[in-house]
Amino acid sequence: MKTIRILLLAIAGALAAGAFAQTKTNLSIGTGGTGGVYYPLGGGMANILTKNVPGWQVTAEVTGASVDNMKLINTGKTDVGFTMADTAWEAYLGIDKFKDNKVPVRTLVVLYPNRTHVVTVEGTGINSMADLKGKRISVGSPGSGTEILALRLLDAYGLTNEVKRERLSVAESVNAIKDRKIDAFIWSGGLPTAAVTDLAATPGTKIKLIDHSDAIDAMNKKHGPLYVKDEIPQATYTGMSKPASILTVWNLLTVSEKMPDSVAYTIVKTLFDHKPDLVTVHKEATNLSLEFQTNSHSPIPFHPGAMKYFAEKGLKLK
Repeated sequence: MKTIRILLLAIAGALAAGAFAQTKTNLSIGTGGTGGVYYPLGGGMANILTKNVPGWQVTAEVTGASVDNMKLINTGKTDVGFTMADTAWEAYLGIDKFKDNKVPVRTLVVLYPNRTHVVTVEGTGINSMADLKGKRISVGSPGSGTEILALRLLDAYGLTNEVKRERLSVAESVNAIKDRKIDAFIWSGGLPTAAVTDLAATPGTKIKLIDHSDAIDAMNKKHGPLYVKDEIPQATYTGMSKPASILTVWNLLTVSEKMPDSVAYTIVKTLFDHKPDLVTVHKEATNLSLEFQTNSHSPIPFHPGAMKYFAEKGLKLK
């Protein structure tokens, strides 16, 4: 009898362990390169979700950023992805880079505004967008939302075939401009972006951010109402001689429409409940606000799990 009791206890323990294992949830967050904002912010989100949701293990993955994240969500290789709103719109519609590969993507959270940087340094002879003609510039890494935006921006100025293009990440772009291998680079990211801060602080280097907000009307006419006028304040980076007049596009945290409502709801609620912890990771998290959770900020629909949370806060979304 004693042997039978031990055996029964062992079986019960195994069944309990199996039941516990079934409650485990492993999630991955597609971020971007290490020199931008997506990566540290995604890492902070992963830590918060793992720490505060029992049974969850969440990791942040380095990716090519927006375009790659949409493709990874589509194939199920990542569960959550950072993206710029214009890239999400293309993925949702199945156009341009997503032609014949439509992504069933939904928004969890509108995150923060992505400010477009057109960066150069003194000595390149570049003082306006027109001065980029004939120059070697980086338009962002392959698979990034920056590349999509950069090509649209160059097109608005008639510069698509007038520049020598490199496809570098923001960190690689900074190293290349330090070594004078490129003359300028285009980057879309939060403020401040660590890699740009590093360039501005480099001894013997004076940074310049080129105004380009006059391209907004043409870009919105061609691509939809995705871009708004903004500025990068003079105090953002060492050496700026004035604020930069720029265009902005919002960042989204997205998932597949197939994600269970309960999981989507838990992600959104946990991130809002622990916003102060995110702000300690990067100050762009201060923009995690109910006032920005609108259909005008997200061109694609919100996930039903996210809408449930926001409805509890008095917001009606679609």
